[in-house]
Amino acid sequence: MVTTTAARRRQEAKVRYDAYLAGCPSRQLLELIGNKWTALILAGLHNGPQRHSELARHIAGVSQKMLTQTLRNLERDGLITRTVTASVPVRVDYALTPLGHDLQRVVQPLKDWAEQHMEQVLTHRAAQPGALPEAITI
Repeated sequence: MVTTTAARRRQEAKVRYDAYLAGCPSRQLLELIGNKWTALILAGLHNGPQRHSELARHIAGVSQKMLTQTLRNLERDGLITRTVTASVPVRVDYALTPLGHDLQRVVQPLKDWAEQHMEQVLTHRAAQPGALPEAITI
């Protein structure tokens, strides 16, 4: 029987991308996936390619900087494509890749769940001692 050290087991787990390990690169991907702007961008691109300005109008509250940064990160990780069309002005479109479509199918239900259960969550928040009334703007 071969015994392995804890360090060896951690190294083997890292190769298998165990997100519970601090050094696992899958944690960076989970951080990107868990970002609210990522979820909203993926949902916004579900119906087809969009320009930066279209996404900015569709996703209320996202700053130009955060939208650009999130789009770059999604492109870097192969979840979206950026297509530049030579015209005046230059046209840039963003679209989901097959990998992005796959992730979008996972993230969309989370967005839907949040929208469907917000009233219950607000009720629980309001019931907490010292809770302040939530301002809801839609």
